[in-house]
Amino acid sequence: MKRKQFHTVVALIVLLPLLSGCWMAAAAGAGAYGGYKMKEKGYTVQSPITKEDKKSNKNSK
Repeated sequence: MKRKQFHTVVALIVLLPLLSGCWMAAAAGAGAYGGYKMKEKGYTVQSPITKEDKKSNKNSK
């Protein structure tokens, strides 16, 4: 019984860091997608976050 618990603990210690990396990659991908969608709607990601006016962009070019 002790041996089975030992193997379970070792498996968790080995697998936990691998799973945390996957969650970080998924969160980064979700953030990138959100930023892409905001850019499509005219928002810029700066401090502070503002929305670009499409009329002023056409006049400045």
